Amino acid sequence: MSTIDPPRADDDTGGASLPSRPDDLKLAFVASDTETAQLAKTQLEERYGSVPPEEAEVIVALGGDGLMLETLHRFMGIGTPIYGMHRGSVGFLMNSYDLDGLCERIVRAKPARLLPLLMSARTIGGEEVQACAINEVSLLRETRQTAKIRIRIDDVVRLEELICDGVMVATPAGSTAYNLSAHGPIIPIGAQVLCLTPISAFRPRRWRGAILPHAARVTFEILEAEKRPVSAVADYTEVRDVVRVDVREDPTTPLTLLFDPEHDLEERVLKEQFLT
Repeated sequence: MSTIDPPRADDDTGGASLPSRPDDLKLAFVASDTETAQLAKTQLEERYGSVPPEEAEVIVALGGDGLMLETLHRFMGIGTPIYGMHRGSVGFLMNSYDLDGLCERIVRAKPARLLPLLMSARTIGGEEVQACAINEVSLLRETRQTAKIRIRIDDVVRLEELICDGVMVATPAGSTAYNLSAHGPIIPIGAQVLCLTPISAFRPRRWRGAILPHAARVTFEILEAEKRPVSAVADYTEVRDVVRVDVREDPTTPLTLLFDPEHDLEERVLKEQFLT
């Protein structure tokens, strides 16, 4: 059995302890490889000092949304809040960058609690692979032929055959990413639901997906798997030639992001629904 990014939990408190004072705040800094992000990291470490991530009260991530996703995966399970500052391209999950007043901003920040998805995939060859996803688990056709997929929710067949380019299960945090590009709904962070969204559905042509309870167990069974091969992707972990994929929320590994009160994540998700 091969395992990638298995779920871990150091405690069962269900959340991270948040800093309450700016004095002597222990910070760790991580940054993308760009010159802009690396320069910001150097300047911030000179100003505020730094400790190893395992000893930090808060991890400060410098880059774009890709770096934030990588940081969440890297430190999944240790319970340390992450405060992002935008030094990349897309910065939906990041706060604005400012060298000054960082500790005060962190103490004032509002937490957003995220729960990842756990994907268990079985391949044609019988290999079992597990991986975690913060945004979405997506199934995608590998060849020119459309995929044929049966969908079960909590062991009940809800769609006997979906003919499509693919299908995904997205978290509220991921609802504004690939899910939105596939015309899925935007979900508020605290809604406790998941998005089940088809990608270019051919049959049933008018099926637009579903909103599921956050505790739902979703099973995808690949029909004609050898003729119509399908890959499963949990964020950036890909498993090719799958025959069955199970997806569920992982309540044992909560993640905490920190946002400035004037730009909190709930407000950003709300605004996104009114963009024209």
